[in-house]
Amino acid sequence: MKAPLLFLCLLAAASLATAAETPNPGRGPAATTKSPDVQPDRRVTFRLRAPKASEVLVTGQWANGRAALSRETNGIWSVTVGPVAPGVWEYSLQVDGLSMIDPGNPAIKPMREPRTSILHVPGQPPLIHDFQPVPHGVVRQHSYYSKALDRLRELAVYTPPGYDEQTAQRYPTLYLQHGSGDNQATWVAHGKAHWILDNLIAQGRAQPMVVVMMDGHASPPENRTNNTALFERDLLEEVLPWVNASYRVKPEPASRAIVGLSMGGGQSLTIGLNHLEQFAWIGGFSSATPSREAIAGALAAPTATGQKLKLLWIACGKEDFLLARNREFIELLKEKQIPHEWHLTEGSHSWPVWRGYLADILPRLFH
Repeated sequence: MKAPLLFLCLLAAASLATAAETPNPGRGPAATTKSPDVQPDRRVTFRLRAPKASEVLVTGQWANGRAALSRETNGIWSVTVGPVAPGVWEYSLQVDGLSMIDPGNPAIKPMREPRTSILHVPGQPPLIHDFQPVPHGVVRQHSYYSKALDRLRELAVYTPPGYDEQTAQRYPTLYLQHGSGDNQATWVAHGKAHWILDNLIAQGRAQPMVVVMMDGHASPPENRTNNTALFERDLLEEVLPWVNASYRVKPEPASRAIVGLSMGGGQSLTIGLNHLEQFAWIGGFSSATPSREAIAGALAAPTATGQKLKLLWIACGKEDFLLARNREFIELLKEKQIPHEWHLTEGSHSWPVWRGYLADILPRLFH
């Protein structure tokens, strides 16, 4: 995969971490619309300049996350909520029924159709996904032309602390996938995967590894029926060989994992179980689990499947709308006696749950 390279080093002090504390750079009255404005006690003020609006609301993931803004002077609307629990939260503003991002906040969740902003409230002490004073890795953004899909594509690659200095060392690789509607940037910008890795590596709880984050939307939006098959082609024919040639990674399946959430969980389970010659570590978070037909080969030879697997790790929340589907998949694995780990947790189909799952599975990989 020879391709033009967009080299963006997203160092650990990335602007996303401080976006919630950055004033609006506009002039005049707009300069007073700093939003969100996080106070030391974790109360948060949201502001919006909308002089012609009749109603403005904020809706967020945190507890009691819906609140009405009040009109102030110069067409400024504001409300103070909280204290908001530490975490990385999605929120939107609603102006006369129209849902929108917060124009005062440059931290936007990467999506195919962006509609939510990010509020990051650090914990005290810091949480596993917070920026901490430890050695940090680098995230590089790549553009490439996929011959398999006949179009331009993008991916992101995390390299661990010391990768650029320790030029003789080779690393295991994790292919980490997002869910439907998101893209290759979401696990970093919103999932904070790079900081989770940095912190776990610094604590000695996770192996240093290279992490590849692809755009999981391989098919056009109007025809999603063959998305997993097209994504599989792009991964196996284009991306995996290019990563092996471009990064210092170990080539054997025992040093390669594929993990994803929701749509990406279904992709990871399907592709991983169908290609155990490539992936020995497989994980799914709140997955759109594959059918029997989609993994017929692995099910037909369960003993061989179990012998090749290092780990098959599956988790879902008790309030997740995909829970029944995951339970059916677990029963199928039990029926075929394919070794696996099943984690039923609290939580719904949401990023606060998936950050926790990533922090749980990373220490299990490549041992």
